[in-house]
Parts: sequence; C-alpha cells; structure tokens
Amino acid sequence: MGQKLPILLSSLLLAGTAATAQNQNSGVFSGDLMTNVNFFNRDTAINASGNPLYDNLLSGGESWLSLRYSNYGFTGYLRMDAFHNSNLRFPTQPTTGFGIGAWSISKEFQKLSITGGYIYDQIGSGIIFRAYEDRGLLIDNALVGLRLKYDLTDNISVKAFTGQQKNLFDRYAPIIKGINFEGSFSIKDKVFFNPGIGAVNRTMDKSSMDAVITRINALPLEERKEPKYNMYALTAYNMLSAGNFSWYVEGAYKSQEAFNDYNGGIQVNDGSLFYTNMSYAVKGLAANVTAKRTQNFVMRTSPSESANFGMVNWQPIVAQIRPQRLIARYTPQSLDWSELALGGNILYSPNDEYDFNVSYTHINTIEKLKLYREAYFETNIRSIKNVRLQLGLHYMNYNQEYYQFKPGHPMVKALTPFAEFAYKLSPKRSITVQAQYMDTKQDFGSWAFLQVEYALAPKWSFALSDMYNIKPSTATAKKEHYYNAFVAYTKGAHRFSAAWVKQVEGINCTGGVCRYEPAFNGFKLMITSSF
Repeated sequence: MGQKLPILLSSLLLAGTAATAQNQNSGVFSGDLMTNVNFFNRDTAINASGNPLYDNLLSGGESWLSLRYSNYGFTGYLRMDAFHNSNLRFPTQPTTGFGIGAWSISKEFQKLSITGGYIYDQIGSGIIFRAYEDRGLLIDNALVGLRLKYDLTDNISVKAFTGQQKNLFDRYAPIIKGINFEGSFSIKDKVFFNPGIGAVNRTMDKSSMDAVITRINALPLEERKEPKYNMYALTAYNMLSAGNFSWYVEGAYKSQEAFNDYNGGIQVNDGSLFYTNMSYAVKGLAANVTAKRTQNFVMRTSPSESANFGMVNWQPIVAQIRPQRLIARYTPQSLDWSELALGGNILYSPNDEYDFNVSYTHINTIEKLKLYREAYFETNIRSIKNVRLQLGLHYMNYNQEYYQFKPGHPMVKALTPFAEFAYKLSPKRSITVQAQYMDTKQDFGSWAFLQVEYALAPKWSFALSDMYNIKPSTATAKKEHYYNAFVAYTKGAHRFSAAWVKQVEGINCTGGVCRYEPAFNGFKLMITSSF
C-alpha cells in the first residue's frame, strides 16, 4: 500500500494537469525544479583528494522535481528526488538513489484540515518539534504520517500528528506523536498576544532500544541508568506585540531519556531549554535582545543517530548570521548539550543617507566554558548619488576545539575589517566590490578576500573572487589562493548558473545547524525553474 499511494497521487496530478489544460477553472497546477551538478577536480595542494569523488567518479549531482495540484478543496503534492554520486549527504562519499522524496494529500472542510503523507510543520519556534527541509545541508526530516488541524474557535486552534521521520528514501523506525494548541487574542486592537502549548512523544522501537541497552551496559555500574522507550517533551510559548514592542518567550522540558553527549558517549538525563527575544523599533531606531539557556536538550529519533541525522527538533540560534565570506567561516552552531547565550543589536538610522549597526554576542557553556564572543560594527552610507558604501569591523573569539571537535586547538581570535562598494551605472547595470581582511594567528592564519560582481538586470550576473591565505598560521604552510568565478542567467521563471569553485575546508552553517565540509575544487552547475 505504501508504494501504491505515491503512484495513485502521481496519476491524480497528471490527470489534474490534463484537466487544467482543458478547463482553466478546474484547478491550479504548479511545480518547480532544482538541479545541481558537480565536477570534481583533484587538487592535493588543498586536500581535495583521497576519496572516490575525486579519485574515481569525477562528477555527481542531485535534483528535486516538485508538482502541486489543487482542486475541489484537495491539494496534492509530489516530489521526485534523484541523487547520482552526490556529495551532499556525505561530503567525501557518493550517495546514489532515485525515488519519491515526498508526497502528501490534504483536504480542508468545516474548520478541519487533514493531511496525510510527508508533512512539514513545527510547534512554536521548533524547540520540541520541527519537520523541515534544508537542501544545502541535505536535511529533510519530514514526518511521514497523518496530521489533523481543527479551529476550535475563531481564536483557538489545535493540531495533532503521528508518524515516523523520513530517512532519505526510507523512514526511521521510532514513532513520533504530538499535539499543539495555539491562540490569537487582542486587547482593544492595541495589544496582541499569540500563546501556545505543545507536547511531543517519541517511542523507540525494540531494535533501537537494544542498541541503547548494549551501550549502557558497557558503562561502569555506578553510571548506569534505566533507559526509557518513551520520551516526552513539553513547551509553552507566547508572542506579545504592543505598538513598537514585541516579545517572544518559550520554555521547554524534556523527560529523562538516553542521548549522545558532547563526547559521543551515552547519558540518561532529562533536559530543559529557555529562549526569549525582545525587540523595539521606532522611526530611525531599532533594538533587539536574544537569550537562550540549553541543558541536555538532545532530541533524536534514537541515540543511535548523531550529527544532523534523525533530528526531531530545531534550536534557534542567538549569534547573528553574517554574509561576509571570511566571518561566516566561524559561525557558531546551536548546542544541544550545554549553552548559555546572550546577544544584542542596535540599528540607528538618522536619515535616508546613513545607518549604523552595532551588536554583541556572548556564548558560554552552562559550566562557564568560553565558546564565542562577537563585537560587530557596520555603517551604510548612501549620501553620494548612485553609490552605496558599507564599512565595518568585526572582532571574534571562537572556540574551534569545542565547536569543531578539534582537541588541543587554540581559541580563534580574529579581527576583520570589511568594506563593500556598490555603484549603479544605469537603471539596469551595477558593479559591486567586496573587500575583507581577517587577521588571526590561529587555524589557517590570516585571510584576504576580494570579490567583484557585475549585474545586468534582470538577466545576467557575473562575479570573480579570490580568498587568499595571506599569512598562514605555520611556517611550513603554503600561501594558497582560492579563486572563484560565477555567472548566472535568468529568463522568466528559469535561472541557470555556473561556477568554478576552489574552497577551503571548514564548517558550513545554515540557521544554527552546521556540518563539516572538506576542501572542494571543481565546476558547479545549477538550474532552478518554476511553473
């Protein structure tokens, strides 16, 4: 039956396409395509070698084709995934497979919404449950099952779901169930608040439990605790908006269960997490403060899964995501085990010609181990006609021993001035120059980065850049250039891009979720389209 449903859905989508062609009022059909192709060029100088991708296979890629059809209150969704010697799941090993990556059928009637299949959703900010997709890190932890959502009143809704988490073209065996109540209220149309509560239960299968018991029995007798088949997580949250002020707060608790600790060992403990964000904005001024405390809040389908596999939840990140190429190399990820984080930001814009941005981030473990410090200043100047000038300075302390699991490596201490010059040549033509310099004696040492981009709107974009290891941290290291060339062409709903990429090894982060990526040298092609 599991195979017949996607086939039936495919037939319905194709039938809907034909029906739409005959009668434009019969429904809405849409879709999109995303394709990546990599050609691997072996380069021993930067360690882009020593694995099958560079030594034997030489090329690979991945594609996603999505189709959607809506009619008579029904919505059908089907996505086909293809991985052919792809390096996206395991950066040094190929992944090959083709099949139905996701499908769902949903129906709304009389305040009830029913969805069956692959479900993407979350509770609150995602702290106890988030089923989402991030193709850049190949995170696709859709819940494969059933979700019901019902509007109890005009102000209160409830949703409940049950299923198993997706694992590429398979599913993890444990069962995930959850319920979520949310409200929307106001006081005299001046104060708005959106409270919510939620609960999640994960039940392990016998095979997963047997693996946990084997690991626990290997511990010293005094460290052993009884593992549980069932884990329960509870959360309560609220978004308050009053004029120019907004405040989000969420607190969560997770019952005692077995999980992998920072060192890869196994523990049996409960966990907690507190997260809050406050912001205030008036004309010309905006301020924001974020805080988070995390202790033993690891949520996986089972302790057999680690890194980015089998993630049931997602944790908000306190540190701000920086677009600058050199600074982004040291983005701190959210930590499941122990984190005490505080961040603040002030944006001041006295007029349309100037703005100033100042922020600070402070992150430790609960045990007061120093993890991350950031002080950031940026100004944008638009007082010259057709010119935008950005100037900034970034100071950082980054614990690479802890974040990157590198025992004995020192704290990265870096000072990075940066500038961006953008000049509008005509209504359709512009040129942008970025320059950055990171001064540090740790990790790879100091870097210089320069990029020139030329845009011919709305169709063409070109970019050339060089990331130069100008002062290596060791006397024996070679000064290395990492050149990149990029071109993109957009025609209506289609976008084609090509890039020659030479990339240093490092950590790639998206929204606080990170993974290690080895050095890359080669050619990349990308096609995106929608219809």
